[in-house]
Amino acid sequence: MGYFTGGVFEGLRSYATITLHETHLVSPTSGEPQHLELLGCGRPLAGDEDGPFPGVLEWVAERLATTGRAVLRGEVVSLPMPLTPDGSMTPLYAAMPVYFDDDFLSVTLENGTNVSVVWLVPIHGAEAEYVAKNGWPAFEDELRKQDPDLFDPSAHI
Repeated sequence: MGYFTGGVFEGLRSYATITLHETHLVSPTSGEPQHLELLGCGRPLAGDEDGPFPGVLEWVAERLATTGRAVLRGEVVSLPMPLTPDGSMTPLYAAMPVYFDDDFLSVTLENGTNVSVVWLVPIHGAEAEYVAKNGWPAFEDELRKQDPDLFDPSAHI
């Protein structure tokens, strides 16, 4: 697991898988091989400096490796446990890492393999229902319109 601090967002902690790209995953829509790494970001909570993301990314990566199915942009991943103390955030939304430099969207390895970075953003159940009903493009349009702080669980649409 990679751990990042010191970026442009004060107090933010970012975690990323670093070997998931070696796992054979397949796109559920095209059947093509996919090479992914997962990213999770949040601000530390009092008493839990690391937050939930190290364990969450490990759980999602293990699930992907077990099923062999890649997670694609716009998909919602349901966790078996809530991410927030109030229990309101159980789903994760698979997004492009839009708060990061464009070069962070994917990386080409020395062997020519293209690895996509999938940012797993915690969302509320109502937001997951919105994605299911209206599709991910409509959800991302709402995010652009409302411009919430995606690192603050209380600021979502």
